[in-house]
Amino acid sequence: MRISVKITLLYAAILFIVLLITSGIMGLGIYFSFYHQAEVDITFCMERMNERLKTQPNLRDVLSQDDALLPGVVLRVTDMTGKVVMENDIIYPTLQSIAEHKVINPPIWANPNMEVSEFPHLTIYHAQADVWSEGRMYRVHFLKTITADKNFLDHLQKILFIILLMGLVLALLTGYAMSKRILHPIRAMILATRKIEVERLNHRIAVPPVHDDLRELAETFNHMLDRLETGFKQQQRFVSDASHELRTPVTVILGYSDMLSRWGRSDENVLEEGIESIRSEAEDMQQLIEKLLFLARADQNRQVLHKERVNLAKLLRDTARKLQLVTKTHGITLLKNDEGTIFADRVMILHMIRIFLENSIKYTPEGGHITIASVRSADGKSIEVTLADDGIGIAKEDQEKIFMRFYRVDASRTKRAGSPGGTGLGLSIARWIADQHGIAIRLESELGEGTKIHLTVPLVGEADRAAADAEEKTESSA
Repeated sequence: MRISVKITLLYAAILFIVLLITSGIMGLGIYFSFYHQAEVDITFCMERMNERLKTQPNLRDVLSQDDALLPGVVLRVTDMTGKVVMENDIIYPTLQSIAEHKVINPPIWANPNMEVSEFPHLTIYHAQADVWSEGRMYRVHFLKTITADKNFLDHLQKILFIILLMGLVLALLTGYAMSKRILHPIRAMILATRKIEVERLNHRIAVPPVHDDLRELAETFNHMLDRLETGFKQQQRFVSDASHELRTPVTVILGYSDMLSRWGRSDENVLEEGIESIRSEAEDMQQLIEKLLFLARADQNRQVLHKERVNLAKLLRDTARKLQLVTKTHGITLLKNDEGTIFADRVMILHMIRIFLENSIKYTPEGGHITIASVRSADGKSIEVTLADDGIGIAKEDQEKIFMRFYRVDASRTKRAGSPGGTGLGLSIARWIADQHGIAIRLESELGEGTKIHLTVPLVGEADRAAADAEEKTESSA
């Protein structure tokens, strides 16, 4: 069932219930007013008779006065044998007939001290009182016609029923028209979304001009489509680039395998070259697959970090010393190295720094120089690590893109001849590690003038350090 139909039925049901309650209250009010008015008239006549009997002992004289009865009130006086001795309307139904048509269970709005008699075309409300006059006991009957013609109430009930049906039909038509008008933008959204497919993610929903919930829904949906389109394009590019990167080493391995199957058994030089090349390509492929798996785990939030207090100054010293031992073609210098404790995964931080330093070595000509420095901020809340080189630098238009996966700067402008190729995943991994540790990365570079990477690393506060020290002492004593 569509929402418009549900809203229409709900709207009609509410209006129907309101009309039903209103009609019921109106009908009950009319009946109550009839009974109440008759009760007031009869009670008034009875009280007036009792008051006058206190000063005038003759009942006939009291009841014969012009103002003894109110208009519409019928009087019957009988003796104790039931004989009528006085009446003011001889064509009114007899007391016997009234008694025969007496209602055993009168309506709740009737006075329990009075009686109700139902006839085919009228209802009589009546009460009686015993009085003493001239040495005899009489029974005085006061009667009041509630409806002279019950056709009035029947006609009224029919009118109310017709109004109720008309109101229900009107509610259905009005509710359906209003719901269609209100839900028209949603219907348009449904039609628009049906046109959107994986190959057509560039389509967007028209935003209504009115600032309401539907406009907010359309804008939210469009934002979602923007994110989906961006993510899908990134996925396509990622799959394409990964396939391309894997295709090259696989092609090389297949080529050397084919060469070995033909000449490798008889030519030791070919055999040695083929084995070495296959091993080299397999190692490159292994590194690429490991990086892809790392990023896949990161995207799925499954990459586990083991954070602890790390002495950043010691980590930088160890990194610089090891790099100086293995790098013979470049100068590695550790400049100012301020003390600072960070809360981080030591392996990941080390991996991030190595990625930046390996890039510096890769894109700095032989004989170039690389420096490492760390300076504590004035407020003591962070420390800035600067990794600088005097290499070929990065063009301005490429600086915002180098952290994208598989992005590599044009080799003709940036890559020195003979340097090893890369996959374009290292800096993406470094950015992810920095984001997980709240590290801000800032890049300074000019073509031909080198590159500086500034890492603003948050430090462990004094209170946190004291708490951590206390926790360590507690654990050691335990």
